[in-house]
Amino acid sequence: MKVMHKFMPLLAGLSVCAAQAADWPTRPVRVMVPFAPGGTTDVIARIIAARMTEMSGQQWIVDNRPGAGGNIGTGIVANAAPDGQTVLVNSSAYVVNPGLYKSIPYDPYKSFIPLTNFASSPNLFSAHPSVSAKSLSEVLKLANTDPKKYAFATPGIGTTPHLAVEMLRYAVKMDLNNIPYNGAGQSVGAHLAGQVNLACSALPTPAPHVKAGRLRGLAMASAKRHASFPDVPTMAEAGYKDQESETLQGVYFPAGTPAAIVKRFHADLMKIGNLPDVRERVTGLGFDFVLSTPDEFMAQTRVEVEKWKRVVKNANVQVQ
Repeated sequence: MKVMHKFMPLLAGLSVCAAQAADWPTRPVRVMVPFAPGGTTDVIARIIAARMTEMSGQQWIVDNRPGAGGNIGTGIVANAAPDGQTVLVNSSAYVVNPGLYKSIPYDPYKSFIPLTNFASSPNLFSAHPSVSAKSLSEVLKLANTDPKKYAFATPGIGTTPHLAVEMLRYAVKMDLNNIPYNGAGQSVGAHLAGQVNLACSALPTPAPHVKAGRLRGLAMASAKRHASFPDVPTMAEAGYKDQESETLQGVYFPAGTPAAIVKRFHADLMKIGNLPDVRERVTGLGFDFVLSTPDEFMAQTRVEVEKWKRVVKNANVQVQ
């Protein structure tokens, strides 16, 4: 009897944890997207929210809180109750902002439980068809002779496409003209119109235009060629090593969320990511599924934060 009595608190604790997961969620869940509606992170969040609404029997409601490069919405979730009722879906801003801003309202290692990098997309360097050069190296030769004429449109200061251009500029020791817009829609729109003859952006936005021949893919900032664009070389194949960059789509809980709820939601995310119609839609947007474990995603986060800190420092990017 003494032995059983010794283990009763442990068994009681396990029962409470199991009950927490079984009862979760107990009310509508807020899915925070720290950007405006319509962007790729918003699309991913709405796919997850719709499926979780079906699976859990509770409404999952997307809450868009744009501002400060994603810091406003991210800060709200960092201070939310860790009860599994508030979820953050964020882009690479999560790993870039610690090196980009002097002060941010979260600690990338302590404020959240990183559940999974749900999907990611490589950044694409592209050219308008009016540009005579057919390869990235030829484009850079033109840009070197006339920097004012050849400029790269990017989705905004501090985005990974903007920093990918800065990383390339630092590597080739050239004065590449980088024109940041307010989002991928605007930057790719200006690129399509021929207002800016070069661009770098996360693959989902320019993908349909490259397929239609309205833009020319020069190089993919990925370790291997993208299945949807087998004719577009990687940066390494184009002659520029160590230039990989991607836009991730991460899912997070506030730190302190019960482990049983973390385990259950992660399992649900894996189910969603393996549904045939979800896979078709997400890959059709230009994303590759990652579906990492929390430990794998934390390890990636540590690598990415330090990487982008170095890029920001080398590029001397200033954000207030």
